[in-house]
Amino acid sequence: MHIALQEKLKSLPDKPGVYLYKDEAGQVIYVGKAINLKNRVRSYFQSARNLTAKTQALVARICDLETIVTDSELEALILECNLIKEHKPRYNIMLRDDKTYPYLMVTLQETYPRLLITRRLEKDGAKYFGPYTSSGAVRETVELLRTLFPLRTCSRRELDRRQRPCLNHHIGRCLAPCAGRVPRQEYMTMIGSIIAFLEGKEDELRKRLQQEMEEAAESLEFERAATLRNRIRALEQVMEKQKIVSVDMADQDVIAMARGFNQVCVQIFFIRGGKLIGREHYILEGTDEMDRSEVITAFVKQYYSRCDFVPREILLQEPIESAEEEELITRFLREKRQGRVEIRVPKRGDKLKLIEMVAKNALLTLEQLQNEQQRKKSMTEEAVLDLQRFLGLDEPPWRIECFDISNTMGKESVASMVVFEGGAPKKSDYRRFRIKTVEGPNDFASMAEVLTRRFNRAREEALEVDAGNLDPMSAKFATLPDLVIVDGGKGQLSSAREAMAGVGYDYITTYGLAKENEWLFHEHNPNPIILPRGSRALYLIQRIRDEAHRFAITYHRQLRGQAQTASALDGIAGIGPKRRTALLRHFGSVKAIAAATVAQLAAVEGMTEELAERVLAVLQGSAESAGDGKTGHAAPSMGRTGGKR
Repeated sequence: MHIALQEKLKSLPDKPGVYLYKDEAGQVIYVGKAINLKNRVRSYFQSARNLTAKTQALVARICDLETIVTDSELEALILECNLIKEHKPRYNIMLRDDKTYPYLMVTLQETYPRLLITRRLEKDGAKYFGPYTSSGAVRETVELLRTLFPLRTCSRRELDRRQRPCLNHHIGRCLAPCAGRVPRQEYMTMIGSIIAFLEGKEDELRKRLQQEMEEAAESLEFERAATLRNRIRALEQVMEKQKIVSVDMADQDVIAMARGFNQVCVQIFFIRGGKLIGREHYILEGTDEMDRSEVITAFVKQYYSRCDFVPREILLQEPIESAEEEELITRFLREKRQGRVEIRVPKRGDKLKLIEMVAKNALLTLEQLQNEQQRKKSMTEEAVLDLQRFLGLDEPPWRIECFDISNTMGKESVASMVVFEGGAPKKSDYRRFRIKTVEGPNDFASMAEVLTRRFNRAREEALEVDAGNLDPMSAKFATLPDLVIVDGGKGQLSSAREAMAGVGYDYITTYGLAKENEWLFHEHNPNPIILPRGSRALYLIQRIRDEAHRFAITYHRQLRGQAQTASALDGIAGIGPKRRTALLRHFGSVKAIAAATVAQLAAVEGMTEELAERVLAVLQGSAESAGDGKTGHAAPSMGRTGGKR
């Protein structure tokens, strides 16, 4: 154990908070919470006999720790969920989903409310319905309601008085409150009908419409009666499609799981007003040594820490792992909902049947996903075998590395290295390089530099690992490829092979990929290898090439943007890194800074009026110079940014 880590263990606080374990590279590998940090953290470093294999592997990699003290265990729970989402630690169960679900919003805070789709819940006086898992279903609902009820769709919150209504009024899709064609009371009655529909009170709404239709017919208002009749028919068609799954008409989330090999599928059904409005599934990995209660607990904490809506009742297949944890999570949910929330584990009756239905769906979803994963795995592995056959290799090229160069007129030259293993991308092994020794647009020399640096690092790391000075898990370049592909023709290939020979790695098979025809060139074969159109091998090569190009272009654009920002602000006397960062953070861009006033710039932390005047003089002077330069000459042509695709 590191001496620094031992010292930190001695001085741990006996207060609630969050602890973060870090590896040798300083990466956060685990985040946890505790009601007593001293007792919880020290428990990891006691006898290994009481630890699971996964926890033992975690402890073996801990080189540093950080603690954050909170005022309560509830604050620690919230902070733990946020840190897990931020750092994505290797040894935490991860809910890998950042979806935001759509809601329907009735803008009751407006004089004449509207019906809108939103993905954000706010305390603004509006009434929200959802969440819905299908955007298409939400749009269909909105379209249905706008057909049934002629409410306004204009974008203004409060209406301006108009002399003439818009086209929607003339085609019967709006009551034209903007032109005073409808009393507010009548309009709000219609809004009440919409809310009743969204709350699941279709029977009540149907009876109300039936009564209005009969009254209109008795008053000889046959056109209005026919309109109401059409609304009733449309409503009945919707009611036939809806499935009531909860007899108590409650808002519920029903959560169950199914286990596979080192994989869990958690399924959640959304029940609103007793009706199933949608469902979603999540795949959790690294769960083999965790019991079912641990998995459900981790899911509940992470899921509800990031979703906007908490229903009144949550039905779980398994109990929360401890009574203390359940009490804490319930407090958290009630605080988020600002109302009562119950967590239940049904043992009998209709609610147990709901759990069983969700569990069956979770198992079916898991089986479908695993079958799809197996199918994709077979396809990618077969693509690797096809590539071996077409290239005449002795062994399947399990690990393939592809290199690409990107620059603009030789400026900000960068290179990408992407890695595919077993025919699938291994993004954790992707690397990017900033060209250091080459001036101007010289792709051949740039490729030689990158290959030299890549394989020099491989040799250095291999020696460090052999000497015991480097953990093999931390050796980023020591794993060698079975096949190297350089994006370019014979010129790039020749440069790459010369560089690889110079560092002793020319025994690795290498091909150049010509861009126009996607032909593969080998140094000992004057004729290209042409992969058959439609073959799995060609598809694999195209995927690898496109990924290398994307990765290089992304890095190049990032550096180019940084360079443009730096050139605009860094040359101004008195504007150092701190002030530059403060200005960009406050205004968002150099363009916005140039458009600001002296007073606005001076109000930024660290700025003065004198500095503000200097910044504006430089930026606005640069803009005027750029404007004066418009003499009709053609813009300079752009150099290669990865080549024509």
